[in-house]
Amino acid sequence: MKLSLVDQLAEMRGIESNYIDAWGKPMEVEPQSKVRILEAMGYVIEDEQKLQQQLGQESEQAWLEPLDPVLVKRQGEQLVLALRLPIELVNDEMILRIVDEQGALADQRIVASDGVLIDATHIQDGEFQEYLIEISTTVEQGYHQLRLLADDEDEIACMRLIIAPPACYKPDAIKKGDKVWGLSVQLYCLRSERNWGVGDFSDLCFLLGEAAERGAQFVGLNPIHALYPANPDACSPYGPSSRRWLNFIYLDVSAIEGYGHPEVQKLISSGEFQARLGHLRDADYVDYQGVMALKLEALNLLFEHYNNQYLKGNTRQNRAFKAFVDTGGESLQILACYDALQAHLKQQGKDYWGWPVFPEAVKQYGTPQVEKFKKTHSQQIKFFLFLQWQASIQLENAHKLAAEKQMCIGIYRDLAVGVSEGGAEIWGNQSLYATDASVGAPPDILGPLGQDWGLPPMDPKQLYRQQYQPVIDLFRSNMQSCGALRIDHVMALLRLWWVPKGNNAKTGSYVYYPVDDLLAILALESERNKVLVIGEDLGTVPEEIRETLTNNGVYSYRVFFFEQAKDGGFFSPSHYPEQSMATLTTHDMPTLTGYWHCLDLELGKTLNLYPSEEILRSLYDSRHNNKQRILDSLHAHGSIPDWIGREVEQVGMSKELNHGLQMHMASGSSALLSLQLEDWLEMDKPVNVPGTYSEYPNWQRKLSKPLESVFSRGELQDLARGLTERRKHVSEGD
Repeated sequence: MKLSLVDQLAEMRGIESNYIDAWGKPMEVEPQSKVRILEAMGYVIEDEQKLQQQLGQESEQAWLEPLDPVLVKRQGEQLVLALRLPIELVNDEMILRIVDEQGALADQRIVASDGVLIDATHIQDGEFQEYLIEISTTVEQGYHQLRLLADDEDEIACMRLIIAPPACYKPDAIKKGDKVWGLSVQLYCLRSERNWGVGDFSDLCFLLGEAAERGAQFVGLNPIHALYPANPDACSPYGPSSRRWLNFIYLDVSAIEGYGHPEVQKLISSGEFQARLGHLRDADYVDYQGVMALKLEALNLLFEHYNNQYLKGNTRQNRAFKAFVDTGGESLQILACYDALQAHLKQQGKDYWGWPVFPEAVKQYGTPQVEKFKKTHSQQIKFFLFLQWQASIQLENAHKLAAEKQMCIGIYRDLAVGVSEGGAEIWGNQSLYATDASVGAPPDILGPLGQDWGLPPMDPKQLYRQQYQPVIDLFRSNMQSCGALRIDHVMALLRLWWVPKGNNAKTGSYVYYPVDDLLAILALESERNKVLVIGEDLGTVPEEIRETLTNNGVYSYRVFFFEQAKDGGFFSPSHYPEQSMATLTTHDMPTLTGYWHCLDLELGKTLNLYPSEEILRSLYDSRHNNKQRILDSLHAHGSIPDWIGREVEQVGMSKELNHGLQMHMASGSSALLSLQLEDWLEMDKPVNVPGTYSEYPNWQRKLSKPLESVFSRGELQDLARGLTERRKHVSEGD
């Protein structure tokens, strides 16, 4: 009986019992995995009586709420809502009032019993009935309120009504068939003669300008989400503190108004400061601790003078700052308070890595002790609000520059799949997250042991109860100051692999999410913000979700090295779907040079990533075969000169082979082609080695050349010219 109840509850909560693995083999989820996931969702599985009571309370709560929290529909679809009422009210006349975003009202008089009866139950000796009610009003796209009023206009219930367009936005140039190319880069990797040891928003402006001059239509970035200023070595862009706000390490301090103040200049020009700056700038790997310390030292002094001069009266700057803070709302206040609190705990010598180790009284936002902290540390919180404001200004300036350069996309941003366990986003909304579980992936070709990313998942039920506001905020904030958004692991809109805390990654299960609702919201935000959407759909992806994503206007993500036929040959990029972004490699893969010379396998051996010599040998054999097939394909398509050998044993990576691979991709049918700046520079070291934490300096390796010298190199100017011409020919059908 208990197992049956668990299975029923697991099915009700969207926990998968069976799935198809990366090798096409049917797999069954272990019963204990389902139990652990249900426990992470808050169910008391070990006590059947308590569980029955809990389920009864949930059912009763649902019946006592006349309307669902939210209804999501596409424009033009028939609107039908479920209405639950005590039997004594089902024959009463009521008013359904739709209030749109402009405050306009549309009323419809209804009697519940005129609808279709679909369910009934008894609660505490009273009968409740559920009816389907058709809404006759035509509702435009947007976020609206639907209120249920009694005949005397007293409000009985309220729900959110979301009306979305059929699909995501496409820029006019892409819509008419233009094939474009751009560069992708990890922003922190950028070297320049003027930055402070980490790439910044001014470097981004320089890169956008130079790339646009040479025909590129976009520059793609790593996630630039807020990380941890008090803990800078937690530097993975895919494990952020908050996905709604920016990592202010990317600020160009010298571009902030007030940088020229004499006291700020005295600090900057001091011998000690310049020596630290020179060291940080020259290092081959980003020293996050050093960079953050240097920038915060200057920013604190700059803010002190800026605050006194501009943020205490009715100045233009203060009005703009206050408007930014008001628009940012509670989410911005949570992050600024969190950053100040974490810095305060660190200064006191207390545990500070994340809210799970904070003192009990401040373990979540909104407690009396946190409110007290906000009052006593208001100036420090204002400082962090100021930094977010300045970061948003500098990113927006880069976006405007791309528009001035007439790039059809400009900046494309990257949205991480989750936030790390100790971050501000969870601290401020703990009921939304299942902190006793983590997002990951089942075993696949790249990760035969499965993957655990250490990112607590959102509970889909809580997301629904919060009217999808967290995901609306997430999409909207990441569509600011850009022309495209890449969604990392886009499968998260359909399902996520939950790994219960303490389990290994193999013993998890998929948990399903309301994909139709989430895609509708994505389409609405995409259309409103005029942002194209790219879905990173690598790994184990059911074919039906690919079709769903395509129908919703989401661009697929096609990586050349993964596009293999069953016979081992590589598909020509001319066979890729037009609605896709093609690329040669990603941030989780070796560079072209690293791949061709098997440097990633050599590094993996050094880092003990392979269980046995036999597995490593099989990887070498597979790589050898793949390289031969690639060479065959490049020659067959005339993408490389005839003088390059045809036997892989005799062909090393060269400039001609490197550029040939890029030109081969440029001949493809994908609307978008993204090429990594590392491969332009023929670099060999990866930026990230999956499966490592401290064994390799992930997310720290800089580019080998400063930006100022990259675009002056003749061979790269020729490459850019060739890419632009090739993409134009493909656009014209040549």
